[in-house]
Amino acid sequence: MSVQRKYFGTDGIRGRTGVPPITAEFALKLGWAVGKILAQDGRGTVLIGKDTRISGYMLSAALEAGLIASGLDVFLLGPMPTPGVSYLTRSVGAQVGVVVSASHNPYYDNGIKFFSAEGKKLPDAIECNIENLLDSPMTMVEAHNIGRAKFMEDAAGRYIEFCKSTFLKPHDLKGIKVVIDCANGATYHIAPHVFTELGADVIVIHHQPDGFNINENCGSTHPASLQKAVLQHQAEIGIAFDGDGDRVIFVDHKGEVVDGDELLFVIARSYHDRQILNGGVVGTQMSNLGLEKAFNDLKIPFMRSQVGDRYVMDALAQTGWQLGGEGSGHIICLDKTTTGDGIVCALQVLTALCHSNKTLHELKKGMTKCAQILLNVPVSNGAEIVTDSRVQLVLQQLEKDLQNNGRILLRASGTEPLVRVMVEGNDKAIIRQAAEEIAEIVEKVAKKVT
Repeated sequence: MSVQRKYFGTDGIRGRTGVPPITAEFALKLGWAVGKILAQDGRGTVLIGKDTRISGYMLSAALEAGLIASGLDVFLLGPMPTPGVSYLTRSVGAQVGVVVSASHNPYYDNGIKFFSAEGKKLPDAIECNIENLLDSPMTMVEAHNIGRAKFMEDAAGRYIEFCKSTFLKPHDLKGIKVVIDCANGATYHIAPHVFTELGADVIVIHHQPDGFNINENCGSTHPASLQKAVLQHQAEIGIAFDGDGDRVIFVDHKGEVVDGDELLFVIARSYHDRQILNGGVVGTQMSNLGLEKAFNDLKIPFMRSQVGDRYVMDALAQTGWQLGGEGSGHIICLDKTTTGDGIVCALQVLTALCHSNKTLHELKKGMTKCAQILLNVPVSNGAEIVTDSRVQLVLQQLEKDLQNNGRILLRASGTEPLVRVMVEGNDKAIIRQAAEEIAEIVEKVAKKVT
């Protein structure tokens, strides 16, 4: 059972910029509290990276001041994918890594998340300790113990070389035309170098961030322009990252989107064929039923966690397995790195292509997806609405109607003010009707509650 927290959600602290807690004042004290909790003997090093949204400058500067006031030295990474901060934190021996990002959200949102010295997300207990300290008066260290700050000049180069090292040798990408969509986010100056230096013929789109266009009609959440570019340039594949680079989706040579469930299947089957799959695979409650069936056919163990990469990671730790992920494209390859990494995941998919000598379109056919309807209902108190007896009554009746021909998942989002409705089954018309009925009762109850 997760610990109830005031500020931290499933992926750090996130919200609308300028609205508490996403303010400069809060970030200042948060940096100080993190330093007090995580500094070793009152000293240590912290890395700060960010994505490309305009508010990142304000929040990273405030965090920097708070961390320095606690006695920590700060390395500034500038724009850096979230998994790049994770890698650099553990590779340079820092006490903590900080990422200023709201991932796939619009530019007006932002967030703050942390990595431990091992490059992993902080445990609930440490996040609770940080929150408790936020209620205490902020006091800085003596002047001679104040931390220092400097820019890490070779941060991008280090991360690029690490990503390249995860691609299976002796293969290379020569002769493969790839379109890369950087979502105007943190991968804009990283991903093109990785794939070009591995030999691919690279065409890059959405790689000119201006602080406001991150994730705007581009990236992993909006693949239409990537589909068009793949067909226009007759590319073998298209790769789209989200704003902070921890998610990835593909487009095959026919212009069809290949989502995270399908990518997870392609990687897992390649691992299985090469006899390097350690145990089984972790998905989530949202993973397509077709993924589970495909793994059953291959006799690959499969289990579902709660939704969120934090819970996928927990399940991997409990089982000792190495591979897991979500349909959104947040895929974790623990044999390569310690967190979800869009670029590393993409390279494992390309390794599967090179090893099998098949197209992505061919490889994804090993899994037949069930029809799935996803609806997002805007609400401010999702957890309360989901458990409401009126909503549960409708849910139970619809589950009874579906019997063994489908499944329903209703949950409050951990990162946005939404209730997510997912209905899955063989008949698209039936599951759409069920999803719309659930969304309707959620909206009605939400209006009455507010």
